[in-house]
Amino acid sequence: MLAQHYTNIVKQTAAQLGFDFCGIAKAVFLEDDARRLEAWLNKGLHGNMQYMENHFDMRTDPTKLVPGAKSVITLLINYFPQQTQQEGNPKIAKYAYGKDYHLSIRQQLHHFLFLLQQQIGAITGRGFVDSAPVLERAWAQKSGLGWIGKNGNLINKKKGSFFFLATLIVDVDLVADDAVAKDYCGTCTRCIDACPTEAILPNKVVDGSKCISYYTIELKDALLPQHMKNQFDNWIFGCDVCQDVCPWNRFAQPHHNKNFEPIPAILNYSAADWEALTEENFKIIFKDSPLKRTKFGGIKRNLQFIKTHE
Repeated sequence: MLAQHYTNIVKQTAAQLGFDFCGIAKAVFLEDDARRLEAWLNKGLHGNMQYMENHFDMRTDPTKLVPGAKSVITLLINYFPQQTQQEGNPKIAKYAYGKDYHLSIRQQLHHFLFLLQQQIGAITGRGFVDSAPVLERAWAQKSGLGWIGKNGNLINKKKGSFFFLATLIVDVDLVADDAVAKDYCGTCTRCIDACPTEAILPNKVVDGSKCISYYTIELKDALLPQHMKNQFDNWIFGCDVCQDVCPWNRFAQPHHNKNFEPIPAILNYSAADWEALTEENFKIIFKDSPLKRTKFGGIKRNLQFIKTHE
């Protein structure tokens, strides 16, 4: 069977390139996810992230992104670090410890597609890494890589949730994996109970407009809202609380990807070090870092907020 042969090539090539997990789903319209996304947007739970309202049809229909799309390949890339920050220092989300993942994973995806075209033939495809209208977590669940936890993250039963998700949509028939139908969170509510801003709501709904990651990264206002004081738990870029308390992350294992090796400043900088940092040095030290997204001014704003109010 040709589809099975092509599927074997996809899985073997993904493993050779160092992707931790590879799953496949049929490229179908995501009817249930479209309904949930529409309700989430209508409630304004995306805050000022207006881009979430754009390209709604593309988010839910892969054929709008790749004409003739037949299969969606999802890849997981582990970023769980060997070392973590020193206790008491201003906190950075673990995904941002090293180089910007968009760049390195996008290169991997391009190479992945190139190798598939060499082995299978004329394939049209597009790769996406958290930068296009793709519902990565929905596709990951459909392709058997995990389930959506109460905190909105994809959780893999073998290795937890500290993964980047990448998606490759192709116009070739592949054998789909079985979706993860069971919710292995059970009655656990640790992420809900631990969230500093109570952003995790019932029924696997996350109020993005209350999330610390939203305030410290997405929100571009010059000042952070006063009603959020004393709630940031020392975070200045992103937040890992809901993942850190998740019991499934006891299975997380350190990555071996040199691109995600921590920048020494992130591991070691105290509040005083961050305060003394100049814009010139920020651009040098963090030139390849996700911290560029919030820029020097954003980091200083966030630092001032936790210093003033906590």
